[in-house]
Amino acid sequence: MKRLLHYGTTLLILSAGLRAQTPGQEVRPAATIVVRPEITDEILANPGMGWETFNRTRKQADNLPPWIPSTVNYSRWGWKVLEPRPGELATGLLDKALKDSHEAGQKLAFRVMCCSPDKGRLYHPDWLEAVGGRILIADRRGVAPLPIPDFDDPVVLARHLDFIKRLGARYDGHPDLDHVDLGSIGWWGEWHLSGSTTAKLPSEDVRRKVVDAYLAAFRKTPLVMLLNGKEFTTYATERGAGWRADSMGDLGSFSPKWSHMRDGYPLWFRETKVSEVWKTAPIAFEPPNAVAEFFEKGWSARWIFNYALALHGSYFNGKSAKLPGDEAFQKELQRFVRRLGYRLVLLELKHPAEAKAGTTLDISMKWQNVGSAPCYQPYRVACQLTGTRGDRWVIVSNLTVNRWLPGSIELFTEEFFKSPGDLPPGPINEIAASLSLPADLPPDEYAISIGVVGLNTQEPVVRLGISGRTPDGWYPVSKVRIAQ
Repeated sequence: MKRLLHYGTTLLILSAGLRAQTPGQEVRPAATIVVRPEITDEILANPGMGWETFNRTRKQADNLPPWIPSTVNYSRWGWKVLEPRPGELATGLLDKALKDSHEAGQKLAFRVMCCSPDKGRLYHPDWLEAVGGRILIADRRGVAPLPIPDFDDPVVLARHLDFIKRLGARYDGHPDLDHVDLGSIGWWGEWHLSGSTTAKLPSEDVRRKVVDAYLAAFRKTPLVMLLNGKEFTTYATERGAGWRADSMGDLGSFSPKWSHMRDGYPLWFRETKVSEVWKTAPIAFEPPNAVAEFFEKGWSARWIFNYALALHGSYFNGKSAKLPGDEAFQKELQRFVRRLGYRLVLLELKHPAEAKAGTTLDISMKWQNVGSAPCYQPYRVACQLTGTRGDRWVIVSNLTVNRWLPGSIELFTEEFFKSPGDLPPGPINEIAASLSLPADLPPDEYAISIGVVGLNTQEPVVRLGISGRTPDGWYPVSKVRIAQ
């Protein structure tokens, strides 16, 4: 038998360092049981964070080693692919991508592209000009002609805004959609037309309308906006979007005199005022070319990965490229993936050794986020009581984990650029709770299991940084005697 109960909680945030924990159960003279679970360094596969595969699912990503879990399949499509005929979404393609991601244990994330920098490859629909949309001829780094849509043209803009609206109407809040990369404008949908002498970004009013269209279409599914979108990055993030950054790890991929990490990110942080966005919305990264470039060019993996963690990243798109086999590099990569995103640890559980049916069981817990980012979903802490005869009672609290922050370090100082320090663990979250026990609870000894459950379910959805997880996702941590 399984029953669902609810209880109230009080949350207190205390600042403290991470202390060494002794696994096991301690019974104090006052019949209070204190449990300190064993902390594990296992790499965790959790929703809304971690290593992303690129344009293929986890099952199709041949270059991804088995020790790297991936819960997100990130893809990019041209507008022409997603709307092959006027007013007709490519629902078959998107539905299959969502289904394939689900079957691989992932969710889908995607970006729409409209302007292609490659000669002979179009991202805008073939039909756009035929319905009266204006097409511009651009160049890029000596390559021409490059046809791109003119978003300042009323017909082009109206068609594109309608496309975004319909995309959101069908897919916003889809259970297998993780997030949407707010694109469309510029080369690859990256909000720039660098290298062109003839093309210009659309007017500020038009760019704002495109951002507004995404914000209106995707109210349930998280959005991320490119960091160097400048004032429109600020505009989007002030309205709830997270941000993403290209070329994480660039220390000279494109120019010996300029790099994203030493020059670009610090500048864009000041321009866009995004330093606090990570507290409420996710941050995503991808490397300039492939992760192997870090090793091949002799760049410090510890320096790069600590930098990404310090910026509170939740996602890293490895571009599905082959990873270096060097043992030292692999250790640094493992260390990075282990802390990327949220990592929730139950440090301590305290409760009476015995309680009576029909009264309350008072428990206190200490939790800590030792990852690099919050969990952005209000998943709830739950307790499962399991009797010796197999009876189960699930008690779901109103305590959500999305307020548990990681630690932080000061960014872009002289010392930071010398060597970005290890991100400290977050503050300890002390929770006191009273569990209302039903009067008909049979006398027995009950195992206490802890879990973090979904928004509308009783099933655990988050793996914790402690040992002992059972196949159903719960963590048995203690026992209590229930008397009549």
